[in-house]
Amino acid sequence: MTWKSNGLLQVCRFLLLVILFLPRETMSSVLTVNGNTEDYTLDTQPGAQESLECAVQNHVKDEELLWYRDTGRVNLPSENKINSSSVCVSSITENDNGVSFTCRLQSNQTTSISVVLNVTFPPLLSGNEFQTVEENSDVNLVCNVKSNPQAQMMWYKDDSLIILEKDRHQIKQTSESLQLSISKVKKSDNGTYHCVANSPLRTETKEFHLVIKDQTLKTPIEAIIAACVVVFLTVCFGLFARRQKMLKLCLKEKDSHKATAL
Repeated sequence: MTWKSNGLLQVCRFLLLVILFLPRETMSSVLTVNGNTEDYTLDTQPGAQESLECAVQNHVKDEELLWYRDTGRVNLPSENKINSSSVCVSSITENDNGVSFTCRLQSNQTTSISVVLNVTFPPLLSGNEFQTVEENSDVNLVCNVKSNPQAQMMWYKDDSLIILEKDRHQIKQTSESLQLSISKVKKSDNGTYHCVANSPLRTETKEFHLVIKDQTLKTPIEAIIAACVVVFLTVCFGLFARRQKMLKLCLKEKDSHKATAL
């Protein structure tokens, strides 16, 4: 029994020595960005400046770091690559929303950590503000919107919610626009329409002016062709009749000259 205990103790000591003398390179390096060890989202806003610092933990040799903006490589000076590296994101705009910055080990690019920018901003509205159409034609009022968080959208006409007519009005909304379609417009559709975007940050409104003008009377092409044919035939008939009359007159003159000669 004592022999078995001594044998087990010897095995444990051997395993301990193996663990202690294992090459430290086998330990995995860990990346952190601003103290975070996992991917995370960074809340920011337009006009802000953010600094991202990536550092290597558990390394036993110098490690070169790489930065990517989405899929594009970020150029770094040589003194800003080894063991720790930082990038500065300045003059942040609405277009930077959703952009990711990723730090990677050059020696093992599967080791990485990413930061996604969450740029919050109130609604930004745009669209064709003035439209003039004829009665009985169709029209689309399109209100383009950019907002984070996403805004709730509504259409108003002359400061009142639009009363939708089933066969004439249709509203379509996406994350980027609110569209009001009106078929066979009437004079009563004339007026000022308001696109209202309501977000937790702010409510924004944009005006759209719709002018309905009288419908232009269009002459059917068939009637124009028929009229041209009638005019052409009338002219031809008139020329033919005049030619016949002139021919008869010439014949009479010839006959009178013959009679005089006799």
